[in-house]
This record gives sequence, structure tokens and C-alpha cells, in this order.
Amino acid sequence: MPTPPRRPARPVPRPPARGARRPAAPRAGRPVAPGTGRPERRSRGRGARWGTRLATTLSVLVLAAGGVGHAVVTSLDTGIGRVDAFKDMKNRPAPGHGTNILLVGTDGRDEVTPADKARYRLGGAPCRCTDTIMLAHISEDRRRASLVSLPRDSYAELPEHTDAITGERHAGHPVKLNAAYAEGGPNLTVRTVEQMTGVKIDHYLEVDFTSFMRTVDALGGVRICTDHPVKDPYTGLDLPAGTHTLDGGRALQYVRSRHIDGASDLGRMQRQQRFVAALIDRAASSGALFNPVRLRDVLDALAGSVRADRGFGTEEMLALARAMRGFTTASSEFTSVPVGAVGVRIDGVGSTVRWDAVQAQELFESIRRDRPLTTRPAGPASRRGVVDVPPRDVRVQVYNGTRVRGLGARVDAALRATGFDTTRTPYNADRQDAKRTVVAYDPAWDRSVKSLAAALPGARLVAVPGQGPLMKVTAGADFTEVRRVRAESPAPAPRPGGGYEALTGDQVVCS
Repeated sequence: MPTPPRRPARPVPRPPARGARRPAAPRAGRPVAPGTGRPERRSRGRGARWGTRLATTLSVLVLAAGGVGHAVVTSLDTGIGRVDAFKDMKNRPAPGHGTNILLVGTDGRDEVTPADKARYRLGGAPCRCTDTIMLAHISEDRRRASLVSLPRDSYAELPEHTDAITGERHAGHPVKLNAAYAEGGPNLTVRTVEQMTGVKIDHYLEVDFTSFMRTVDALGGVRICTDHPVKDPYTGLDLPAGTHTLDGGRALQYVRSRHIDGASDLGRMQRQQRFVAALIDRAASSGALFNPVRLRDVLDALAGSVRADRGFGTEEMLALARAMRGFTTASSEFTSVPVGAVGVRIDGVGSTVRWDAVQAQELFESIRRDRPLTTRPAGPASRRGVVDVPPRDVRVQVYNGTRVRGLGARVDAALRATGFDTTRTPYNADRQDAKRTVVAYDPAWDRSVKSLAAALPGARLVAVPGQGPLMKVTAGADFTEVRRVRAESPAPAPRPGGGYEALTGDQVVCS
């Protein structure tokens, strides 16, 4: 008969080593504050340290109970660089409801390997500038995130500041928005955005090229869908039409490309928004942010190349993550600042983007009041009439190629009604015997012409190298209607009576 296992002996407490301090005996009580019946507080410094240690201990216990260990907490604390983004800031906007985070993507590439620099066209010296600027708003109930893209070429007026490199004091002056970082770093960037939007920024988060690539790889890649081939000779991006899972390097090419079409930086913002929606979808569907092993991989990827304000600490980040456990792509919404004019030249600054003052004010008022930006219920949008380049970015001149009086004006008005930027001055063509509608375009704007062709089914496309961005439509006898089209991805579009347009994440990710 097998011998039953013996119980291990209880450990016998050892006496303290000779010379070691014995633990102090517990005191019977603490002095009582006169008239309160409560113990007096300790000195402020010692009590604050004790409170911090307690908060940290409780956080670790909460994380441990959730399956996330101390090592993950430590890596989050030590892996993120800290910046004083709110130092000496005065006359700030009034706080609203919810949490506002300024997300900044910088041109940092110091840690990118020479092989990756060559493969992903990251040559040249990094500039001290911002490549991407987004304002993220987390609703007070933690059920919705709104992301607003701010064009980096936006016309901005810097407040008075001290140059971050030279220490020289500067008066306020006009610049492009991304120059705020070059002149004054995170602090001046926050001040400038607050001044432009009237929205108080609660936290600042900065990501460079290296951390971006590593994070995408740690998540196992991000899936992107394209309705047509996408190619940019400057970044090396070359995607055929279809569905693609992008690794970190190719994802960086995707969000940086701005030479795909005449849409330039505005088109790039749309791709960035679509990518963020896909990134949220990937993180939510894979459970990566709540799996201790996967979360550690993500945090390791961020280590050393992400910076945040000093107040955006472990407790704040993890509390935000816990509150958003049920977050999905349908919980996110995307838009861009409504633009009034593009290519406005300013002496000493260059070509800038001007915001539509009225519509931008409406947008940021919604942010301050914690209101949803979307005007329709979340859910997959119909793909019918979806185009890649927003109609508002396509400039059109209409000609009447028939003897039908008023046909040119009718086509111009119909194209304008669906959002195209027409000249509003149609002309008669040299000949009035056109049987078929023709669209003449410059091959450099081959994506823009596809948006126009979708609105004019059956039209013949004629490439005219050197014509420039203006599309020339000659209405023929076959013209019947202009079909309504809309942008494939989030972009501000004027609505009847003014306003802006936003889409939820599940309306732009792959179905």
C-alpha cells in the first residue's frame, strides 16, 4: 500500500540577523487633530510618496488580477519617453467633457536599419517636424472615439514662444501647422492647436517611424482594401487592387504616400484615417491589447520611440484601456477639418491650406460638447457610388458638344450638386455634333478622373498629357444623368446648409 505523501513542514521563522533592525512595534494610536476626532495627517511630502506607492501597488494588483503582470506595467512606465507638453501654459480653453489627446507622428528614423531605409524609401536626414497631426476625442462615457485630421500644411499663427533649439524669443508669426513642432516642440504644438481649435488638450502622444513599424508588426500586420492599384514612386508604395495585409514597413509607406494623385496631403489624410480604423479593427478582433503576451510585444515595440506628457502615466493609460474593453470599429468616427481653400500662398510660408472657419467652428464645438460627429447610424456603408478621390477635390470645366440649348449648364449644375468643383461657367465646344460624352484628363490625375467617370457612366476617357488637374467634360448626345458618388474614406464634405461629414470605422474597413 503506497505511503501517503507527507505534509511539508511549516517554515520556522528565523530570528533577525545580528545587527539588523527589528521592525518597529505598532503604535497604539496616532495624535488626534483638535476638534475632529480624526488622526492628524503626516507631513505632506512623506504622505504624498506613500499615496503614490499605494496607487502603484493597487494598479499592479488590478493588472495581475486581469492577467497582466508587473513586467508589463514596468515596461509601460520605462519604455515611454516623457515630455513637458504643458509647461507654463496660460489662457487655455475651458475644459469640455471627455478626454482630448493630441496625436503627433514625427519624422524620427534614427533607429530604422539601413536596409529598411533603402527598402521603404526613408533616405535623407530626418526633419524636426510632424508628419501627421490628429486630435483624438474619447467621450466621457468611454464608448466613442472621434479622430479629426489636421492638415500639416494648415495656415497657422504661432503664439509668442522661445525657440526650442536656439533659445531665441520669437513674436507670433504665420507658419504651416507642422512648423510649430520644429520651432517649439510639443509645447508649442499643443499651444498652437488649442489656439486654432478652441479645444483644451488633456494629453499629448508622439509616435515616430520606428515605433509605428514595430507596433504594426507586433499586431501581426493590418489589413487594407483598395478598389484600384495604388502606386507612389516617392515612397515605393505599389499595391494592386484588392485586400492586403501590410507589415510595418509597407504600412508606413501607405500612410506617408502623398504623390498618388493630385489630392496630395488631403488624400494622404484619408488613407491615414482608413489605416487607423483598420488598426483599431485589428487590435479589437485579435484581443492583442488584453492578452498579456501580445500586450508585452506591443509595449516592447513602443519602447524608446514613443513620447507622452508627464501626466499621461500608467494609471491613466490603463484606466482608459480598461474602460474601452468593448471598443470596436463602430465605436470610432473619423473626419478632417473642413477646408475652405487649398494652395493659398503666404509670403515667407509657401502654399497653405485654409480652414473653412464656419464649418471648423461647428466641428470643434461638437468636440467640446462631447457630441457624436456622425450624422447617420453606424453600420457598413453601401459600396455603390463609392470613389477614392472625393468629388470636391476634382476640378471640372464643362463644354456643350451638342446643339441642345442649355445642356452644358445642366451638366455643370448636376456635377456640382454631387460635389464636384466645377467652374460654374460652361462653354460651347468647337463642334456641336458629339454623339458621346468625352472626358479629357491629364494621366497624372488618373485617380481623380475615375471619380468623375463614375459620375458619368459611358463617357469616353481621353488622356491629354500636360493638361493639368482641370478635367474637361464635353457633353454628347448620349448624356442622360450624373450619378451621385461619394468618397471611399472619411473626408470633410460640405452638406446642404453647411457642416462637415464623418464616418464610423466600420464604414471604411474591409468588409
